Amino acid sequence: MKTSYRFAICVFSPLLLASIALGQQDYVGRYDVYTGYMYLNSPGLSLGENGFHTQIGMNPTKWYSMGFDFSAGAGDTSLTTGMMKSSVQQQISQQLAAFGLTLAAVNPVPEHSRSQTYATGPQFNYRHFKAITLFVHPDVGAIHETAIPNAAGLNLIDQMLIAQLAPSGTKQEWTCFYGVGGGIDFNVTRHVSLKVHADFVHDHLFSDLVNARNSVRLSVGPVFHMGKNVAEQK
Repeated sequence: MKTSYRFAICVFSPLLLASIALGQQDYVGRYDVYTGYMYLNSPGLSLGENGFHTQIGMNPTKWYSMGFDFSAGAGDTSLTTGMMKSSVQQQISQQLAAFGLTLAAVNPVPEHSRSQTYATGPQFNYRHFKAITLFVHPDVGAIHETAIPNAAGLNLIDQMLIAQLAPSGTKQEWTCFYGVGGGIDFNVTRHVSLKVHADFVHDHLFSDLVNARNSVRLSVGPVFHMGKNVAEQK
């Protein structure tokens, strides 16, 4: 989480200077298109995934927008028995007892993970400052993850465990997530901004194996504003 905290401090520290950016924004495009770098951190699994994040939004008014959100990333971790649900640990312990072994005999299993998130919904924008736009939104959507364990170089006990947990060689699942997100758009020109964005979400992927987890998604990239000026609407 230390990386996430440092990122968040760098992202939100410009708020301290917001008082010098007073003034109404005279252009708010009907449509926004965003794409940028994304980092998804799931500290409970020691998993960090790098990838991209994109959004398409429509602004019916200055303060309210609707849109679609997608992100995809990949990263590596090692699955340990300590990350597993207590019921799974007990089951594995019973199986190992037949060989006179304990959980300590199980080595960390290297794993490659690929994740995609999908969400749609409202966003609430605060445009009191000319140079920046502040925004916040609920996070409700679906996440798909593929976990690919790597059994190369592991002993027979570890290979048997992997075969039991992921018989096909991979483990995939869809589930819902919820949380809250927000950030800042730095308005470079009328039609281009730099977005810095953070989401804090909760999900329970692979609920048969591991505990529920909290994740932080951080992203940064350009936003392009286009279309009719909704700031002129009465």
